[in-house]
Amino acid sequence: MNKKHPASALTLSADGDIAHRLREFVQDREAFSENTWRQLLSVMRICAKWAEENGRTFLPMSSTCLRDYLLYLQASGRASSTISTHAALISMLHRNAGLVPPNRSPQVFRAVKKINRTAVIAGERTGQAVPFRLGDLLSLDARWSDSERLQELRDLTFLHVAYATLLRVSELGRLRVRDISRAPDGRIVLDVAWTKTIVMTGGLIKGLGDLSSQRLTEWLTVSGLIAEPDAFIFSPVHRTNRARVEAKRPLSTRALEDIFARAWQVAGAGQDMKPNKNRYRGWSGHSTRVGAAIDMATKKYSTAQIMQEGTWKKAETVMRYIRHVDAHAGAMVDLMGQHKV
Repeated sequence: MNKKHPASALTLSADGDIAHRLREFVQDREAFSENTWRQLLSVMRICAKWAEENGRTFLPMSSTCLRDYLLYLQASGRASSTISTHAALISMLHRNAGLVPPNRSPQVFRAVKKINRTAVIAGERTGQAVPFRLGDLLSLDARWSDSERLQELRDLTFLHVAYATLLRVSELGRLRVRDISRAPDGRIVLDVAWTKTIVMTGGLIKGLGDLSSQRLTEWLTVSGLIAEPDAFIFSPVHRTNRARVEAKRPLSTRALEDIFARAWQVAGAGQDMKPNKNRYRGWSGHSTRVGAAIDMATKKYSTAQIMQEGTWKKAETVMRYIRHVDAHAGAMVDLMGQHKV
């Protein structure tokens, strides 16, 4: 299936009505994030290949076929969260094709419940990025703030803005110089056009503290980007130690992830980290969001405040990040603590 032509990947049925609805679905792809669309095409490729190899039908897919496919994913070693994503996206494809989603069946419900229960009993835990805490930011600030290397100044500024705003990597990459304004006290205000969970004409406003405002101002000044309103704030730095004005494409996710990797080598590599699901061995794109949430919880900010800062829609997500913070602040711990030995 061709990634460049999603219509060819979606038109999998000879049924004219289904093909028409799928073409409409592709035409409206801007209704979904690029990440969602990439995930959908990836799931389709994997599922369509499985269906072909096993003599099954992919679209429309029967509940029996979906059940067997999900169990195949489990047997292949996929995490329960990944399997749930496959089920949800297959359901999404069927709905947009005007078909009954196969996951409505009780047998699929039982299969998912079995997969989740088996995973939990086997010791599977949700992966979590290594937290990038305020102390880590200040440590890097002490090392990089006077650097003569533009890459280090840019990386430091990126981490300041990432931690202060709790924005996702893709959202940070889209920020342009023209999105910056100043509060009356001189601190920087960022106009974030949209996020993964907030898509509205009013956008989202994020303010920076004194130190982060200072670092962003210094970066824009020394790089020369301050005179380029259309340039992305976090533009590439050439090996000649010059910033390149980039107004067409933001830095790739890989390039932004590399910032966390360089920071880990400088300030985090000494931490004794136990590998998490064989993935999280150092800081990654989600680390600033997790670290900022933990720091806010430690300072007793409410879950609602943390959700607002991170634009999270579900309290369960935040609670998963901060579950260890108040482990000894529960009612029973308090009750038992009143009766000391």
